[in-house]
Amino acid sequence: MAIDGLHIDDIKRISTQVQTIAIVGLSPKPHRASHQVALYLQQLGYSIIPVHPLHKEILGLTCYPNLASIPFEIDMVDCFRSSEAMPTLASEVIAKGAKVMWMQLDIYHAEAAAMARAAGIAVVMDRCPKIEFAKFS
Repeated sequence: MAIDGLHIDDIKRISTQVQTIAIVGLSPKPHRASHQVALYLQQLGYSIIPVHPLHKEILGLTCYPNLASIPFEIDMVDCFRSSEAMPTLASEVIAKGAKVMWMQLDIYHAEAAAMARAAGIAVVMDRCPKIEFAKFS
């Protein structure tokens, strides 16, 4: 079983229920994984919102310094930050009201996951939506 306790049906449900995905730590560099994942998700039809405090625009889209500064609702937050950053980010995801907190490959934090789940947020850990969503497209 996966570290997050989710099954393939759970991931498929997430893939069909989300539309707007904020990518925290999205890099403007095309060779970076975050950039490649964002492009792939765009190609699948998801609305991508770049989140990075050092950039004003990525992928031709307005880039926000943090989740709180996004002036509209988001469905999912894809986290390209270290595991240590997850508790703070979980608090931001909760405050934003996202439905899903997705921690990328090699990122997991049990306490952050418990915080988010207690707030009714689905939590995915140690997975990549590019890999997982490709199973359904």
